[in-house]
Amino acid sequence: MQRQAKVQVKVWGEYACFTRPEFKVERISYPVMTPSAARGILEAIFWKPEFRYEIRQIGILSLGGQQAILRNELKSKQGKKPILIENDRAQRTSLILKNVAYWIVADIILTNRAVDPAAKYRDQFNRRVERGQCHHTPYLGTREFAAYFSSIGEDDVVQPVNMDIGTMLLDFAFIEDGSRKEMEFFRHDETGTRTVAGFAKPIFFEAKVENGWLYIPTQKYQQLYALEGQDALRVD
Repeated sequence: MQRQAKVQVKVWGEYACFTRPEFKVERISYPVMTPSAARGILEAIFWKPEFRYEIRQIGILSLGGQQAILRNELKSKQGKKPILIENDRAQRTSLILKNVAYWIVADIILTNRAVDPAAKYRDQFNRRVERGQCHHTPYLGTREFAAYFSSIGEDDVVQPVNMDIGTMLLDFAFIEDGSRKEMEFFRHDETGTRTVAGFAKPIFFEAKVENGWLYIPTQKYQQLYALEGQDALRVD
């Protein structure tokens, strides 16, 4: 059974914000899309618990520009009780990106739940891209910035951009831990799907754009799986 297969898609939008976590309250975007944002777009198009996406590289089709905006946000998280907007509204400045486009290349990596080859899921993904189908509207960093997507065209050319971004967020490892019940999330494994409690740990890498491509180190995903206590099936 084939354990992995490659997918790629073009995504673009009028606005984007890939928030740098070190700036805390104010939203300051990375200059390019993060791997976690790319994964979120792919999962919005097509996702099954039988596989995971590993982002291999992100190409810059349009770097776009920066724009500062002021917007209303909530100071607290939505819980079981309704929030009174007048008491929880906060105005915050955001430095966002405008008119961006990216070329996402990723591998479908099967999990221990998989019974079908990875090529089956790749073909399903490609059909959905061609038809413009998605489970929910994909977005560029934050939900208010909708993303459009299509197959890669002959006219799509990566810009010859080079930059050192520095430390960038790769993704979050969701770790099941009964002693740290900071959040609840779904765990998909060979036993099925269940709700567990635990916490999220961010994983970072040193990011660099070379000739328009941001390359993501494969070993970082192995670190993520080790933290979660789960293994994706790989063929290296």
